[in-house]
Amino acid sequence: MNRVPVALVFPGQGTQKQGMGEPWRDTASWTLTEEISAATGEDLAELLLRTPTEQLRRTDLAQLAVFTVAVMAHAEAVRAGSLDGPVVACAGHSLGEYAALTAAGALGVRRAAELVAVRGRAMREAALAREGTMGVLVAAPLDQVDALVAEVRAEGADVWVANVNAPGQTVVSGSPEGVAATGERAASIGGRMLRLDVGGAFHSPFMAPAAEALGRELGRTEFAPAHRPVVANVDAAPHTDGRVWPRLGVQQLTSPVRWEESVRTLRRLGCRRLVELGPGRTLAGLARRIDPAMEAVSVDGPAALLAPPAAGR
Repeated sequence: MNRVPVALVFPGQGTQKQGMGEPWRDTASWTLTEEISAATGEDLAELLLRTPTEQLRRTDLAQLAVFTVAVMAHAEAVRAGSLDGPVVACAGHSLGEYAALTAAGALGVRRAAELVAVRGRAMREAALAREGTMGVLVAAPLDQVDALVAEVRAEGADVWVANVNAPGQTVVSGSPEGVAATGERAASIGGRMLRLDVGGAFHSPFMAPAAEALGRELGRTEFAPAHRPVVANVDAAPHTDGRVWPRLGVQQLTSPVRWEESVRTLRRLGCRRLVELGPGRTLAGLARRIDPAMEAVSVDGPAALLAPPAAGR
């Protein structure tokens, strides 16, 4: 089998569900739950095995759960030697950026988990302080979504583009009124809105208090001075210098996730196979929409490590 260049990508909040850790329970990587529990003060085994899905919607718990499964999946893939090619870069969707930084060698698991815990609590507190929501606009061109959002905001409602996930899939974020007004006008640009069940207006100015709190913790964090390239959400550019991440980590909370551009950057870096590590198969699906020629596989359980690469297509 020809070994092709690989990019590792890690999912974000929204992929959590009850029992999400069960597939990994009997693997060597399960010991990471103990390390992350000690670092964060949360019982990760309880979160990953028994906590109901409804409770896992809580932002701080969701982020720790998804992060833990993602780093377990990566550790197990490395241990099993199943990546089938040289890793050229890493990227993560929102929260997933912390798993990407871990996989790239910019952060250790323990410190990354501490940052995820601070981030999740800060985002939850910001959301409780100022009600917000999100919705995904499907089928509408990005330039027209940008124009519609600007129009709604000019009329006094708070709404911004939060995630540019793939062609025809753009997430907006803001006040319930702003998101609702955008949804009501979606048909005018050939789209429709699906409301997301989230706890706040993430990746919008509503998260400014969370960015401030996270910034203090990031400022106390020592990142590796050099590491494998990580494509950042904020600018869709690859970074190998750990000194940039305190700034990018703060900006990420109030800036759009430029995921479509990030996948195109991975392709330019030489990636020919995208491997999604963690719960769900969302990012592999998005990658196929962004670049149909790119092979995309999902490792959402140990069984996927035993399958040939094409099995995830």
